[in-house]
Amino acid sequence: MPFSKDSFKSAFSVDNVIFAFDQGKLQVLLIKRAEEPFKNQWALPGALVNIDENLRDAPMRTLKELTGLEDVFLEQVFTFGKVDRHPKGRVITVAYYSLINKNAFSLQASSFAQEVKWLAINDIDSLAFDHYEIMMVCLRRLQESVRRRPIGFELLPETFTLSDVQDLYEAILHKELDKRNFRKKILSLKILDDINEYQQNVAHRPAKLYKFNIDKYEQFKDRGFNFEI
Repeated sequence: MPFSKDSFKSAFSVDNVIFAFDQGKLQVLLIKRAEEPFKNQWALPGALVNIDENLRDAPMRTLKELTGLEDVFLEQVFTFGKVDRHPKGRVITVAYYSLINKNAFSLQASSFAQEVKWLAINDIDSLAFDHYEIMMVCLRRLQESVRRRPIGFELLPETFTLSDVQDLYEAILHKELDKRNFRKKILSLKILDDINEYQQNVAHRPAKLYKFNIDKYEQFKDRGFNFEI
């Protein structure tokens, strides 16, 4: 079909799903919109791609402008293109996701974001536009990834317990895991180093602390594995 004027009456946008793990819960970074459409509603950090901007630059620029986050690795997930997904016209969006340690970053709302906040994913039941659907697609990608690649270095503190790792996997997979089987499996990968230290100032029996063996962690990230539990 030849090009027509209508062929160019559409826009592209990017939307970012940024995951973090805190207090035993998987969280997502959201903005409260300061303008229509969906003013005062929670949404993913996203915006239109500028006419002179490369697609690969748009998600990082958008994330920085709306939330203040910089130097975040973003992985492209899916393209959403329902005709009526945006009330102002035809907008096709490309979704990206990332895992970060939220304590390593400072948030600052700006542009059309009047507020930026971490919310537990289980506490979110609706978002502006089709952003809830986008978030859930990215969550499923994360759930698939956790079975093929090690996950935790980006989300856990430098030292942690085996219970912390299991809590993370349970939060991502949204199911309880058998404690004995999980520990046997995760230790068999040899991506955790026992640092011969224990928790301090806890009300219960102190648990051993571990840290990731970065070399082995990166090897498994590159070649993958089967982590069915």
